Amino acid sequence: MEYIKPEETIILNVFTAADRIHSCESIRVSHRVDGTRERTLAVATKCDINPDGHFINQVMENIVNIRGLEYVCVRNRINDETFDEARIREAKLFGSHPLLSKLDKSIVGFPVLANKIVQIQLVIISKCLPNIGNKMISEKMSVLNLERNILPRDHPSVYNKITAYTDIVVPLRNALEKILIRGEYDEKELDNKQISCNARLKEMLDNFTKELHTSVSKFSEIFLIEEIQFVENTYGLRLPGYLPQFVFMYFLKEKVTTIAHFPISFVNEVSAYLESVCAKVLIDICGNSPLLSSIKKLVPNVIARMKKKLMKRVVEWIEVEKLTCFSSNPDFIASWRKIEENNHEQFSKSMSTHCEVINIEGHGMINVKHLFHVKPDIRNQAFELKMLTTAYWEVVLNRMVDFVAFQLRFRMHEMVNKEIVNELMVNGAGIDHILDEPESGSKERERLQRNIDLLQESKIIIEDILNDVRECQSNKQYIK
Repeated sequence: MEYIKPEETIILNVFTAADRIHSCESIRVSHRVDGTRERTLAVATKCDINPDGHFINQVMENIVNIRGLEYVCVRNRINDETFDEARIREAKLFGSHPLLSKLDKSIVGFPVLANKIVQIQLVIISKCLPNIGNKMISEKMSVLNLERNILPRDHPSVYNKITAYTDIVVPLRNALEKILIRGEYDEKELDNKQISCNARLKEMLDNFTKELHTSVSKFSEIFLIEEIQFVENTYGLRLPGYLPQFVFMYFLKEKVTTIAHFPISFVNEVSAYLESVCAKVLIDICGNSPLLSSIKKLVPNVIARMKKKLMKRVVEWIEVEKLTCFSSNPDFIASWRKIEENNHEQFSKSMSTHCEVINIEGHGMINVKHLFHVKPDIRNQAFELKMLTTAYWEVVLNRMVDFVAFQLRFRMHEMVNKEIVNELMVNGAGIDHILDEPESGSKERERLQRNIDLLQESKIIIEDILNDVRECQSNKQYIK
């Protein structure tokens, strides 16, 4: 049913000359989908085999009634007959057979069948093609023209370029300054932790600080072992009980090296976060602007440049900490003396009395049994190195956190107020560049225009076909 229901299909009811047509199921089915009989045709085959069949007799008696259907009688090709041979024998059959020659010539033969099919086809074309040409193609062209017209102009004026640039870059910079520098946000963004920039940066900085201070306890699980090994390796001809500065410097350098990856990881984490914030702000500012794809590519460039500068300063600072031990903070000396005074007497007493467990300020309860057999001079210098490092390490960590925080704030300010504008205006992404039609837009414009031209050409072709159909219908000559 689905194949014969469309109005542009031709229905052929084929049966043999011996069949009783009133019992033919295909005729009843075709009647349900083609009540007017305009596109249905009955074909009686094998007339040469059944020249006196039931259908032929009805034709002879002129009492055929196939529910108003037109019909044609034909002879089938037999075995290896060519088309021309079959048509010659068919014409001979309907011209000389005692019964079949009496049939009206307008209802016999394949040429008649072909002409009737063409007539039906022309009627269908004359009905369907105008609908395709005038309605369907016109509607499709309207849609394509609308899509083409809403595309941005491929050659905007200088004024339009500047206006479009200002409408995006200025709000973008203001939004970034509001979120990244001033730490402000709208009420609707209160629950959006990703946009609460100051809170997120403070959280990351606190985690960074916690990691640095936690790393202190990981230097050595056994008290003074690391310091003793270092003192023994640097032991030489010098006054006993005296700890030279270069020993402390070498030890400090190794300690700083063990934590150098923490500030680097922090810079990477912050840079990734800032890039996500900038990308979100850019999408909110640009909306569906055709400039979004062009400007969006600039965000990673700006962040990468800021990250490179920040990373360079952090690495330099790490090297500075390795080369110089200095603090102008008066609390450092007081802290060092307090730690040494509170712990030295207790440590010396435990070594003389062989007390295995003592309470060391800043380290808690410590087992010192493993130190009883260490040379007193080396042991005392190692203890002195431990106390000095404990006091100075707090200075190093706090100074590193402060430096990274100050540098981050400075680079963010520089990025928002300088780098964004430079990237758009100077570094290969000026007004002309970012407002040029992207390649994807140009290809879309060409595709739409190509389809519009094709539809216009199709309308002309359909009109030519309709003219030919009208001419054939007026001449009433279809196949010779």
